[in-house]
Amino acid sequence: MNPTYPHPISLDRMVRAVEKVRQRLLRAVNVLESAQIPYAIVGGNAVAAWVSRIDEAAVRNTQDVDILVQRSDMTRLKVAFESAGFVYGQSLDVEFFLDEPNGKIRDAIHLLMAGEKVKVEYASAAPNISESERGLEFQVIALRALVEMKLNSYRRKDQTHLLDMIEVGLIDWDWPKRFPPMLAERLQLLLDDPNG
Repeated sequence: MNPTYPHPISLDRMVRAVEKVRQRLLRAVNVLESAQIPYAIVGGNAVAAWVSRIDEAAVRNTQDVDILVQRSDMTRLKVAFESAGFVYGQSLDVEFFLDEPNGKIRDAIHLLMAGEKVKVEYASAAPNISESERGLEFQVIALRALVEMKLNSYRRKDQTHLLDMIEVGLIDWDWPKRFPPMLAERLQLLLDDPNG
């Protein structure tokens, strides 16, 4: 083993990383639904949920859990999650829950506030929770709202998520007109040159 790397290459570690996210997602959903707090799964898990409806082989793993909630429910959220052993935290403009006090923000449950801009420069606010639908295990954000969130963020991973949705046919040439001009232009660029 190379002393530069703390662990050997291991399929078990790879599988465990994916399973940890899945378990964190299911634990979070259980907390929210037990407390009857409205929510919708967003981010990479929502992309995976939508892509899996078309092609399971095209699903991409994600490292964290992003959940859309209402700011008016924050007190109830903190009580419910802390009662389940999660630890609340805040960093810059992100509120989150960790599995444990020494947990990493990378592994956290990140909260996005419905109806609020995640960043001031975004073209539009996060959607309302009502813009979601029920899956077998959890409430997931509607496809149009998810695409708009990804177009607002537009980091490299958001572009990759959008390209995944384009590749499986969830998004097509008709979609750009559904969004404000800045977001429509971003989507058109990805449609025009998916290998960019």
